Amino acid sequence: MLKPRKCLLDIREYHSPLGSAAKLRLDMNENTTGCSPRVLAKLQSMDAKKLALYPPREPGEQVAAAYMGVGPANVILTNGADEAIDLVCRGYLEPGDDVIIVPPTFAMYEVLAKAAGANVVRVPAGEDWVFPLEEVIQAVTPRTRIIFITNPNNPTGVAINRFNIVKIAAAAQDAAILVDEAYFEFCGQSMMDQVGKMKNVFVVRTFSKAFGMAGMRLGALAGSIEHISVLRRMCPPFNVNTCVLECLKEAVMDRQFVADYVKQVRETRDWTQQQLEELGFKCWPSHGNFVLCRLGDHKQAILETLQDCGVSLRDRPDCPGCVRITIGTQKEMEHVLYLLKEINTRIATANDPAPENPPAGPEGEASPEAQAAHEIKP
Repeated sequence: MLKPRKCLLDIREYHSPLGSAAKLRLDMNENTTGCSPRVLAKLQSMDAKKLALYPPREPGEQVAAAYMGVGPANVILTNGADEAIDLVCRGYLEPGDDVIIVPPTFAMYEVLAKAAGANVVRVPAGEDWVFPLEEVIQAVTPRTRIIFITNPNNPTGVAINRFNIVKIAAAAQDAAILVDEAYFEFCGQSMMDQVGKMKNVFVVRTFSKAFGMAGMRLGALAGSIEHISVLRRMCPPFNVNTCVLECLKEAVMDRQFVADYVKQVRETRDWTQQQLEELGFKCWPSHGNFVLCRLGDHKQAILETLQDCGVSLRDRPDCPGCVRITIGTQKEMEHVLYLLKEINTRIATANDPAPENPPAGPEGEASPEAQAAHEIKP
């Protein structure tokens, strides 16, 4: 009888929250304003013949490499950052090898490592989610083949000093140090300048967040020429679609669009955190386009009520009592804070953890903000 590999039976399936019908999705760290107008215009200009042809990936790799400040031979474009992570796992893991992760972190590291038959060694973050440098170094053994580092971390938003990453790379020279920089644009700190210098360092980037192209699925894996050339052997030649390859140049050339979005997110993020803390919710300083917030004992009731109002946040069971909140526009976050204040008031005054109706306005009817929840476009 046909049976799947045993290691696959032990993997917990990753479930995306995209089944939500919320009009305002603040649970996937997407760009709520969308992509650059130049990207959209390029997409709309494509003809039927262009879509009928297989796309060459190499011109896109030249564009991405120039943007990231490395050579084209150091880069592979991938179908989202997930494929980049998968390439490294399949390229360097043998069954029984160890990988190190620092939870809480991106769930796909564990999924893809286990799919390659590896053992996952968890080194938990310290108090207030501080990166446990010494503990990670102490966890390195001759069986360690990959160390996953997310900078800034998802879901905590904590940034890791690049010199600490250099220390880890030097202490684990037989392991791939995969630095996931999905939120680089919001943080500004990178290991990209070490690509090719430190042979065991890989850097992963994505065009899903700051560039607003999550639906087009484009990531990039950067590493030394020696290692990237090996990984190209197992990477499908047409793994990236024509639409995103055609739009990539427009995306990276519209620096003002990205700069404006990043500036808005940083300002709104700080404002949102201050407002959440004034409501009595614990937050941690974030260097991403999101905030980790502890809602406490009423978390589930708050999430359900917000869902009824058309707003979805990301529950993080791995961070007790916490949710991850994507930072949208200032208007969108003002709306969310209004709803949270209304919900907080209801819970405090009526001791009702799960109100049946959306928060109401002064006259008892649904407030303009609550009504607007169903009109906001993500």
